[in-house]
Amino acid sequence: MALTKTKSRRKSSRMHGRKMGTHSGGCRKNRKGSGHRGGVGMAGTGKRGDQKKTLVLNKYGHKYFGKKGITSIGTKRDTRLKINLRDIELGLEKFGKKKGDFYEINLKDYKILGTGDVTKKLKIGAFEASASAIEKVKKAGGELNVKEKKKIETPFVESPKTIAKREKAKLQKK
Repeated sequence: MALTKTKSRRKSSRMHGRKMGTHSGGCRKNRKGSGHRGGVGMAGTGKRGDQKKTLVLNKYGHKYFGKKGITSIGTKRDTRLKINLRDIELGLEKFGKKKGDFYEINLKDYKILGTGDVTKKLKIGAFEASASAIEKVKKAGGELNVKEKKKIETPFVESPKTIAKREKAKLQKK
């Protein structure tokens, strides 16, 4: 019958005699600083950070890696729906119904842009439209109804610095 140890000492407690500073870690200098420990937190998640990819993806999501472009991440992008007159003209059956001699098209969430020519009479309802689009539709004998935006008038308020400069200039003239 073979005897087995019930409790064995840890390697670190056994290996602390003379010339035993490595604890089987290779060269003594390997474990001096934090060189082989790998860093803390987001250290090492850069361009060649494959070893931390799972951590980053789970913690920060898939928007962490990749090019961001010239504009900053916080910059708001134009998310409005836009459509050109050319595309409307090509898909008349898709976008509108023929009523008499004109096509009635409802694009209430879109901005109408003026690229392309208009050959048929169109009656378009849209959120907004460019000046060239309105002109082209009217030239063809149609009309473009744009949703009116309420313009909020804010009173002009001068900053205290501007007022102080003006007062100073008055005093210097006297």
